[in-house]
Amino acid sequence: MLYTIPDYYHEFRCVAGKCEDTCCAGWQIVADEAALEKYKNETGVFAEHLKESINWEEGTFKQDKEKRCVFLNRSNLCDMYTALGEESLCRTCKLYPRHIEEFEDVREVTLSVSCPAVARILMNKKEPMHFLSYETDEEEEYGDFDPFLYSKLVDAREVLIDILQDREKKLNLRAALILEIARDVQECIDEEDIFSMDDVFDYYRTEEGIHEVETDFAEADHLTYIRKMFQNQYQMEHLRGDWESYLKKAEKLLYGNANDNLCEKHYMEMLGEFHTWLQKEMPEYEIQYEQLLVYFISTYFCGAVYDGEAFAKAQMAVVSTLLIHELLMAQWKMNEKALSIKDVIEIVYRYSRELEHSDSNLNLIQELMSEREY
Repeated sequence: MLYTIPDYYHEFRCVAGKCEDTCCAGWQIVADEAALEKYKNETGVFAEHLKESINWEEGTFKQDKEKRCVFLNRSNLCDMYTALGEESLCRTCKLYPRHIEEFEDVREVTLSVSCPAVARILMNKKEPMHFLSYETDEEEEYGDFDPFLYSKLVDAREVLIDILQDREKKLNLRAALILEIARDVQECIDEEDIFSMDDVFDYYRTEEGIHEVETDFAEADHLTYIRKMFQNQYQMEHLRGDWESYLKKAEKLLYGNANDNLCEKHYMEMLGEFHTWLQKEMPEYEIQYEQLLVYFISTYFCGAVYDGEAFAKAQMAVVSTLLIHELLMAQWKMNEKALSIKDVIEIVYRYSRELEHSDSNLNLIQELMSEREY
């Protein structure tokens, strides 16, 4: 089995009770069968409390009125961990914030930016992200797996990441290029002509291909696009009760009223002022967006081997980064035109938590993207 991890993987350390937003609240924690069997057989002094704190029918840990895991004490430490040690934790609690994507003979392990500690590492990382690999003797078989498609998706992902990390190009152009490449890759998949992907990669390395993307980008209606993408967030299942109200406040600040004829003028003036402020006060912002784009592409893109939706996954990467940018601009307005690295980290992990809250959210976003409307 080939394992891959991001180069900052071993920098991560859970800060436990010092975390500004514990992962043990909000999410419903589902325990694996092996852990549940172990909990049933627990006989020590913690056994009664342990067994009363599990919804055995659902296989989940109970939550209090604030949606905090019943084992999470007021010091934001886990009572189960304290009483029974690390080995008592279920698979979910042991793994998070590690995110695993599995392919035939390949296991890709990333760190989710829905964790504040991971978001902090990534948003402070200046060098381009790269990946480390190592092999083990494990072997697994996957019944329904197309190794040829996977190989071409890996090639495509490498091309996308190379473009995203080309800091000689403006970030907007890099994002537009990966969308155009992913759109053409999708056509190759739909037409069952995956080996033509190499022609796609070659074309967008030429001046003609780059010029085509620049022209299309200049002619696009960006405000209509981003506002539609912003509103798609209301269709998601929300993790935190205050997230929808936060989105509505941000939307009002960004886009004004739907019938306001000055909406576009207001938005473009604010966007220009915000970018001027970023260039002066937070000049690393393009690097931060680059890291996010690479994170989303590296984590999700090759999953298209299972559902064939490569373009949707590239769109999700670009749109997620774009929405984080919009939320940061709204927060800048809320802060009376100021922003800190703490704000950046908070928006990144809060947005990502909502996105990752459930499989239905990820499926919904991909479904909206796969309609090919945008």
